[in-house]
Amino acid sequence: MEWRKSSYSTGDGHNGACVEVAFVADATVAVRDSKAPAAGQLSFPDSAWQAFLRVF
Repeated sequence: MEWRKSSYSTGDGHNGACVEVAFVADATVAVRDSKAPAAGQLSFPDSAWQAFLRVF
């Protein structure tokens, strides 16, 4: 997966809120904390991700 850091993330990766997303081939969006990538990720269907973006 190719992870992309949110343009809304702040700080240097150690002190700020850092969110990364990856777009998976099966229409899934994965989200993780870039400060703790080994801690796991959340996965959402693309339709749920699009709904989230409309809210924010």
